[in-house]
Amino acid sequence: MAKFKIELFLKASKFYRSCHSDMARRLEACFVALEKDPFYGPNIKRMKTKPSEWVYRYRIGDYGVLYEVYEKEIIVLIVKIGTRGKVYKDL
Repeated sequence: MAKFKIELFLKASKFYRSCHSDMARRLEACFVALEKDPFYGPNIKRMKTKPSEWVYRYRIGDYGVLYEVYEKEIIVLIVKIGTRGKVYKDL
């Protein structure tokens, strides 16, 4: 399987740049895991938001990382990062 490229959407990028160092280290570990295999893992869950759209969730403690996978382009697009109560709103 090819190694995926991680790209951050604007809101996810802002969160990543402004978070504290411990959270940044945990997010980096998440990104490394998603580069290898964004479909399967103990913290990964596939969520169905719309009939033709699939969004995945990677859980990091009380935080969630929502992302989409584009297999043809070999890209994982991190859409949103936030606390579990807020990250699922507006999907």
